[in-house]
Amino acid sequence: MIELQHISKWITIGGIRTFILKDINLTIKEGEFISIMGPSGSGKSTLLNILGMLDEQSEGEYFFMDNPVHTLKEKQRSQLYKQYIGFVFQAYHLIDELTVYENIETPLIYQNIKSSERQAIVSDTLDRFNIVGKKDLFPTQLSGGQQQLVGIARALVAKPKLLLADEPTGNLNSKQGEEIMELFSELNKKDGVTIIQVTHSEKNASYGSHIINLLDGRIDNIN
Repeated sequence: MIELQHISKWITIGGIRTFILKDINLTIKEGEFISIMGPSGSGKSTLLNILGMLDEQSEGEYFFMDNPVHTLKEKQRSQLYKQYIGFVFQAYHLIDELTVYENIETPLIYQNIKSSERQAIVSDTLDRFNIVGKKDLFPTQLSGGQQQLVGIARALVAKPKLLLADEPTGNLNSKQGEEIMELFSELNKKDGVTIIQVTHSEKNASYGSHIINLLDGRIDNIN
């Protein structure tokens, strides 16, 4: 499903190149559940953003479902993202001007799903996450944990083939966090959704079939 060949990412300050990622080679098969771990500043979120086509590598090749992402125009990458990828952001990235209902509905609009069908899917999703009572509220009226749940609901509403999650339980209490990890596990095992999560939690990482450890922008080891 995913193949990274010699992916590097750097920033240049005052003519000096500072590497965020260095020579990453990685193959991820459809249906895998991967946890990415490593200390702060090791390049975890940058790697996730490149996989999610929200950031571009400085060099190297990225193939996603046989599509050469590194040669695609922005519009083509955006189409791939909307069609196949759900992303749970650490900082929520909800749209403040939209209600909870409208935030969750947005990915379905991108996929040109009919209004009546969208309504049914969003209602099911609100129910699944126990946030029916919040559907008419705006993100600023929600707690951090509630915003995180809405972000996860939005990422899953269009049934993505690939789910990318950056510290998905970081703002949830332990019970909510466990429920989300169980949900991810079920999506992976029953629905075959490929999941890649960045986490600091050993417990959350253990839900994955493999753990990739990053250190100083390089893959340190894969378990």
